[in-house]
Amino acid sequence: MRKPLTDQELHNLAMNHVGKELEERGFEFIAVNSTLKKHPQFVCVDKNQQRFFVIVKAVKLPANPHNYDVVWMETFKKHAKDNDAIVLFAGLGLGNPDDESLPIYLDEDYLLEYNGIQVIETPLN
Repeated sequence: MRKPLTDQELHNLAMNHVGKELEERGFEFIAVNSTLKKHPQFVCVDKNQQRFFVIVKAVKLPANPHNYDVVWMETFKKHAKDNDAIVLFAGLGLGNPDDESLPIYLDEDYLLEYNGIQVIETPLN
């Protein structure tokens, strides 16, 4: 029987994509938080020991994965600045390839809309 993915499972799927990209870019993980709606999901450093806070947002298509709450982000940017960190954002859209109104099922193909990791400028507005 087909099992639809829960919101937490969709979030974990998105985190797997982002985590692989971070590894490929040479980041070292300091902390990983896979709890839904707890930020940041990844705290990592680059080869120069610069700290990064990575926010992963997973949405069901056709919702736009590249939009985020600008007001909330200002608060998060302050937190990053206080911790000498750069904010990275990764928005991923996930969908059923047969019909976007259907759920994504465990161990089945899915659509992925992902434009990579984006730097969020930390100067406060």
